[in-house]
Amino acid sequence: MNILYLLMPKSTVAYVYGDNSLSQGLEKIRAHYYTAIPVLNRLGEYIGTVNEGDFLWHMLDNDSFDSKKQDEFTISDIMRENWNPPVKISATIDDLLFKVMVQNFVPVVDDRNLFMGIITRKDVIKYYYDKSKYKQENYDLDKYKKENVNG
Repeated sequence: MNILYLLMPKSTVAYVYGDNSLSQGLEKIRAHYYTAIPVLNRLGEYIGTVNEGDFLWHMLDNDSFDSKKQDEFTISDIMRENWNPPVKISATIDDLLFKVMVQNFVPVVDDRNLFMGIITRKDVIKYYYDKSKYKQENYDLDKYKKENVNG
């Protein structure tokens, strides 16, 4: 199965830029009720993910809980290297299964590392659940794909 069927496109996903201030990042996470958010550079390339813990640890390490102090730092300042790595658009659904065991969402990039969107753990689990259910009911996988292309 092509993972594009599960992709939440970039246009529907909240993200931040690496040069955004920590205040801007916190506002975006809070506004969308996210616990983690993709980080892009200004070219649209995926550069990582930050989560609530990254912000908290930065505040604790720097004893800086004032929102004005958060404006002195950028999202790139608190990012952990190689955390929540993306998959290429050509990845398989089985590649995603392994990733969602340790990540809430999997960022998807094209061959130029441009951010395409995310695939959530929930959507991968639902795919395997539905596949199992359809198999038990002697449905054919092509029918599943046709029924789930748009939603």
